Amino acid sequence: MSTPPPALACAAYIRTSTDDQQSPEDSKRWQLDTVTRLVAPAGGAIVATYHDIDVTRERPWARRPEASRLLADAANPARGWTALVIAEPQRAFSGGQFQLVFPQLTHYGVELWVPELGGRVDPDSEGHEMLMSLFGGLSKAERRRLQIRTHNAMLAHGAAGRWLGGRPNYGYRLVDTNVPHPQRQKAAAGIKLRVLEPDSATAPVVRRIFEMFDQGLGYRTIANVLEREGWPALVRSGRHGIRVRPGCGAAPRYGRS
Repeated sequence: MSTPPPALACAAYIRTSTDDQQSPEDSKRWQLDTVTRLVAPAGGAIVATYHDIDVTRERPWARRPEASRLLADAANPARGWTALVIAEPQRAFSGGQFQLVFPQLTHYGVELWVPELGGRVDPDSEGHEMLMSLFGGLSKAERRRLQIRTHNAMLAHGAAGRWLGGRPNYGYRLVDTNVPHPQRQKAAAGIKLRVLEPDSATAPVVRRIFEMFDQGLGYRTIANVLEREGWPALVRSGRHGIRVRPGCGAAPRYGRS
């Protein structure tokens, strides 16, 4: 005996912001649970799922792999579903994206369901439109706050001498450890934690620079001494002078106050 079709066939749109910070499987599980509970009282069932992974909310729907596929399927009358369900509007829309996507869905005869409204978004309701636009604005503001917070934190770490990635500071080198990477996704892939340690080839130059700096010698004098003593140059030009001053000025990264 075949199973009767649901009274409301639904597609679910799911977005996992970054797979390094969230488990795509866990994220998909709780979002699917949310949308399923939303449509179940109306006899709805999820028959299709679109899951964007590691895609920022700032990217327009047309440039998201799964969201763009969803819009293409929505234009097909034989798509097999009549409603789109979203677990969190803030995950799906940012800024004015709702005003661009919702008219397309309405044109194709696709209903939009969100938990915040307890069901369907009414295309004729100004209140619903204002609320959904508010979610987009809050989403954009949240992302902006995170960007500012991250930027300020990195500035503070840099001022304190913390390594921020990229090429190691002169006098150091990156080495592998047997410690699993702190991010569980990378650890699961077998990636190990890498740490900085003094480079035997260049660390003596840095020690010599600060030794002379503590003696009260100026930048130009230090550069001349390095040249005279035959220390390897800090730059490819073979001259020390243009790099000694930045190196001493950025003393916190070498554990100096």
